[in-house]
Amino acid sequence: MTANVLNAPVAEPEDRYTVPALQRGLDLLGQFSRHTPELTGADLARQLDLPRASVFRILHTLEKAGFVERVGDSTSYKLSIGVLRLGFEYLASMELTEHGRPVIDALRDLSGYSAHLVVRDKRDVVFVAKSVGRNALFHSIQVGARLPAHATVLGRQLLSDLDMAGLSELYPESPLPVYTPRTPTTLAELKKLIDADRANGYGISQGGYETGISTIAAPVFNDAHEVVAAVSITVPAQHLDQTQKDTLVPQVMEAAAQLTQRMSHLPPQQGGAKATQKIQQEKIAA
Repeated sequence: MTANVLNAPVAEPEDRYTVPALQRGLDLLGQFSRHTPELTGADLARQLDLPRASVFRILHTLEKAGFVERVGDSTSYKLSIGVLRLGFEYLASMELTEHGRPVIDALRDLSGYSAHLVVRDKRDVVFVAKSVGRNALFHSIQVGARLPAHATVLGRQLLSDLDMAGLSELYPESPLPVYTPRTPTTLAELKKLIDADRANGYGISQGGYETGISTIAAPVFNDAHEVVAAVSITVPAQHLDQTQKDTLVPQVMEAAAQLTQRMSHLPPQQGGAKATQKIQQEKIAA
C-alpha cells in the first residue's frame, strides 16, 4: 500500500487549479475558425477526442450562455454574439486602443485616408481600431478582421522582433502559404523583407496583398522597446508616387512615434514624438 502511494503520479502544481469542464468548453470554442465556421457535435467530439454525450452537454451550456447557436434546423453549430461581445469588451479595455484612438483619428484627419491600429495574434494581424477616411471604398475593413502576418506589410512590422529561430517556430512549414505572386514563400525571403522594413522604420505595400490599394505602416513600441502594434493608412492606389511617399510616410511614422510615446508613458517635455522616433531607431539598430 505504501509502495502504491509512493509510486502514484504526482499532479503538477498548476493542474490543481485547472477546471477540466471549463477547459473543455474553451477548447471547444477554439475549434471554430474562419475556415470551419460551422461544426456538428460529432465533428467536435472527433476533434476533441471526447464522448459525444460530453460534447453535447458542453454545447448546450454554451448555447444557453449565448456563445454558440444552432445553424437553422441543422445539427451544426456556429459561434454566437456572446463571443463577439467578449471580444469588443477586451478591445475596449486595452490600454493600446485607448491611447491609439486619438492618434489614428489625427492621422486620418491629416492624411485624408483610413487609418488603422493592428496587433499580432500568433500568425495573424488583427485590426483593433480604425478611423474611416473620406474614401468609402475601404470602409469594409472591420475591427476584428484578420490578415496573414507573413503576407502583409502590417505583419512585417509586427514580426520584426523575431529572429530566424522565432520565425521558424512560428512557421515550421515550407513553402509558406501563398496569397499573391508577391507573397514570400520562404523564411529567408520573409526575413529579408522584415529586415528591410526594420532598417527603414516603416514599410510600404503597393498592391501586395490586395490589388488596387497601397498600405504604409510603422511599428509601435512599449517601454521595453518591444513591438506591440503597428499604425497604418490605406491609400486607394496601386502605386504611390514619390511626392505621396514623401508626404505620407513621415505622417505614419510620426503617428507611430506618438503612440510609442503614449505606450512608453513618456512625458511630452522629454521630447515627444521626436524622442520616440529616436527610440525606434535605436531599436532598429540593435
